[in-house]
Amino acid sequence: MDEPTDRIRPAEAGLVDELVANPLLGDLPREHLALISGCCINVGFTAGERIINAGDPADDFWIIRHGLVDIEIHGAGRGTITIDRLGPGDLLGVSWIAEPYVNEFDATAIERGSAIRVDAACLRGKCDEDHVLGYELYRRFATMLRRRLQATRLQLVDIYGPDDAR
Repeated sequence: MDEPTDRIRPAEAGLVDELVANPLLGDLPREHLALISGCCINVGFTAGERIINAGDPADDFWIIRHGLVDIEIHGAGRGTITIDRLGPGDLLGVSWIAEPYVNEFDATAIERGSAIRVDAACLRGKCDEDHVLGYELYRRFATMLRRRLQATRLQLVDIYGPDDAR
């Protein structure tokens, strides 16, 4: 016998409760959080672990629960440049949301931590089936991306601006 679609299994309930605590996702309707939780698993990472490699398929994104992760780019003659540091509550990995679904940056854990890993293909499928969920996620991710882009622009002005502007 099929389980009713409005019933949340115990394992999913714990993930739904964690999603409720997330500042970006927490105020979504509970049924949307239940759909998202069906694409999630809890994972851990160690200090120094590379979580994302630029150029790899963007198959997942992470909701950081504990720990810190640096977002990095590699500049010719400049080496590795940290462009952002993410911590608890932040979402890591945004390339999953738009084609060609390829990671643009590297991400390295700078301390031991944990996250909720979200299977991006699973979630994209759910967004295709539920356009209200899809719209809400795209709208929220676009707002987050705008804030991050503005912060990166300010950082680049600081790095590349004239010496007297620093």
